[in-house]
Amino acid sequence: MPLYRNSVAGVRSQIESGSLVPVLTEQFRFQIGYNPSPAEVRSWDRSLAVLAGDLVDAGLEKAELLVEYQLPLTSKRADAVVCGVHPKTGLPSYVVVELKQWSSASILAGTDDVVLLDGAGERLHPVEQVRRYCEHLSDFIATLGGSTDQLAGVAYLHNATDADIQDLWTLPQSDTGRLFTGQRRGELLKYFQSMLTAEPGADAADQLLSSAVRPSKQLMALAADEVQRREQFVLLDEQQTAYSLVLRAVDESYRSNTKEVIIVTGGPGSGKSVIALSLLGELSRRGRTALHATGSSAFTMTLRRVAGARAPRVKQMFKYYNQFIDAEPNEIDVLINDEAHRVKETSTNRYTKAALRTGRPQVEELIDAARVPVFLLDEFQVVRPSERGTVSDISGAAERMGCKVRMVSLDGQFRCGGSRAYENWVLRLLGLEPGGPIKWTGDEAFAVRVSESPSLVEHQLRSLLDEGYSARIAAGYCWTWSDPVKGGGLVDDVVIGDWKRPWNNKKPTSHDGAPGTPYWASDPAGFNQVGCVYTAQGFEYDYGGVIFGPDLVWRTDHWEARPEYNHDSQVKRSNPEGFSRAIRNTYKVLLTRGMRGMTLLSTDAETQQLFRVLVP
Repeated sequence: MPLYRNSVAGVRSQIESGSLVPVLTEQFRFQIGYNPSPAEVRSWDRSLAVLAGDLVDAGLEKAELLVEYQLPLTSKRADAVVCGVHPKTGLPSYVVVELKQWSSASILAGTDDVVLLDGAGERLHPVEQVRRYCEHLSDFIATLGGSTDQLAGVAYLHNATDADIQDLWTLPQSDTGRLFTGQRRGELLKYFQSMLTAEPGADAADQLLSSAVRPSKQLMALAADEVQRREQFVLLDEQQTAYSLVLRAVDESYRSNTKEVIIVTGGPGSGKSVIALSLLGELSRRGRTALHATGSSAFTMTLRRVAGARAPRVKQMFKYYNQFIDAEPNEIDVLINDEAHRVKETSTNRYTKAALRTGRPQVEELIDAARVPVFLLDEFQVVRPSERGTVSDISGAAERMGCKVRMVSLDGQFRCGGSRAYENWVLRLLGLEPGGPIKWTGDEAFAVRVSESPSLVEHQLRSLLDEGYSARIAAGYCWTWSDPVKGGGLVDDVVIGDWKRPWNNKKPTSHDGAPGTPYWASDPAGFNQVGCVYTAQGFEYDYGGVIFGPDLVWRTDHWEARPEYNHDSQVKRSNPEGFSRAIRNTYKVLLTRGMRGMTLLSTDAETQQLFRVLVP
């Protein structure tokens, strides 16, 4: 949905009366849960006035304008979509517009789609940005039928002249990605007229906004195609920037014999693993040596099973962090460290040979192993005291080792239905962002509910399974975890009243119909067991239910973390502050696994009452 919708004439009228920016600010605060940045407000104030004026001068007052249109299943927003009727086909026609106030920009050397802005760092080329927005819409808006025929994309740098952005013209243009400067305003008006008639555009906007949205492209379902054949994912904005920076760093490492560490940060579902798989596929196609590594047995083994299904050798591309303990320096071109918040203090465990027990930090081993080490992480997912996957840990190690460091922050989301409002609500709920819990005011992209019993949670999710969605129940680690029964099933360890269910299978292989540990989140049979943070982290499903156990309870106006109720021996060894942070991060991970909705339940009465108050 857009933040605001009106005819071009209506938008122009509100701009002239000074009421448009206050309306956008109010809608932003209502839909997303916090205030827009000053830069965003300035952009609305200046750029929308220019666009509306140009559309009026093109005779398109009756076209419909969607301002800050949210792309389906992401939190990315196109600045504007102009909706109307195509002059030749008579069909609905849509022009996606990205407005830039840039007065000058240049291409980053060694890339063709990354732009350098003075004082603002790297940005994706605006033509590439809008082209990918159009591709994303064709992929997910059912009425477009998978085609871009009814779409056009415009990047409008209204403060710039051609000479100011001379480098940017080198990127080829197309119908879904055209570049205009203030100097080319006349050409822009003619282009709008070639795509839209003077007829009203309200019906076209209705069709776009009421269209069914296709299910999102599932990471695991496409891993094999991505690695073995061709790219399946459309990378947006900072995702594509990170991708291009890695490819540039590889070329530079050979040309100048340099080593660069690239750190990519992002929240739940911001596309970190999509970038990882896209890089793995492209680097392999280019003949570069690239490996993927994680600290998660579940994630690595699932990727091996899916990506290696038709080509077993592909399985060897997916490794664990501790496998690089004795790697030769720069042995490979790129090491993609996915889920890097799980990097540990050292690689040593009880099976490590005495000669390798050097005590060297694991992050240094990973940096040493490749010409271009890439770390993809979410600092809010650090859940064990031995984990050292923070930006400061990684950048500090890189600087000690004399490496250049480049950072990319992802702010788009594909999990949680692209609902930035939900992620912000979860962070505030758990005290991971300041301000305290706030009421859930709703978001069409994501459903939140509170249930009164685990049996109701299970019943609600099972009905969604029957409709073809995926769903899982997960819980805090507050119950013992028994071994599978020899010759039998799993023990019903999770007991709440008269409701009893087993934890996910401890064994890596199937047991009495229950999938092995690594496959709980991806195998449909996993619904019959309760998952924990270690089997849920890194995965996604359509709907989730999270049971808060007695290890984290709400008391009057604050959270109390209670290690005596937790059964994770490693986390319990933390100091009180460390335990509190780890437990809140644990529930944050569990609450952000769902793509379409989440149900909350607490075994503690006061905590459950908080949930009832916050979620109507």
